[in-house]
Amino acid sequence: MRSPIARLRRLCLSLPGAWEKVSHGEPTFWTGRKMFASFANAANHHGAGRHAVWCKATPVTQDLLLARSPARYFRPPYVGASGWIGIYLDSDPDWDEVAERLVHAHELAATKKRR
Repeated sequence: MRSPIARLRRLCLSLPGAWEKVSHGEPTFWTGRKMFASFANAANHHGAGRHAVWCKATPVTQDLLLARSPARYFRPPYVGASGWIGIYLDSDPDWDEVAERLVHAHELAATKKRR
């Protein structure tokens, strides 16, 4: 199984102010000091046998995507309780849709919360 990390990296790093670092053993993508996406490698417990990306999302978006396409989307461990969505990348993903999710995740992370 070929890793989709090169394509994912290209999409993430094309977003304004995005940068990459390894966090928890995986390539993660940030804007400012906020993470917006993380690669989950099939070869370790994060990927659990399937390449995927975990994207920042809202709980409402997570619910809608899970209901619409449970074969494509999943609730990732650790961050799923905060609304993040997982997208499987190992079975011919719709890269336009992945890019759309990444843009949304980036926008959420880049938005400053009002206090």
